[in-house]
Amino acid sequence: MSEKEMVVIENNDGSTMEVELVTYLISEDQMNTYLVYSKGEKNGALEDEVIYISKIIEEGEILKLEEIVDEDEWTEVQKLLKKIANN
Repeated sequence: MSEKEMVVIENNDGSTMEVELVTYLISEDQMNTYLVYSKGEKNGALEDEVIYISKIIEEGEILKLEEIVDEDEWTEVQKLLKKIANN
């Protein structure tokens, strides 16, 4: 089994948490990057791993995560996920 790559996320309140990096996604137009990560949570009878996806926003040298709220953008992210899931 391969080593899990962990990243530290700082919350708005200044607290931090370590999460597992699943992958990065880059939009078709190369304009947006998304972080796909896990907090190690399991869900449902099959205990599927819960994953989170956030848009990465660059503010100077700081990378911030932003919730995806636009429905069209979310549809595009789902298409990107399907592409890597089918490889």
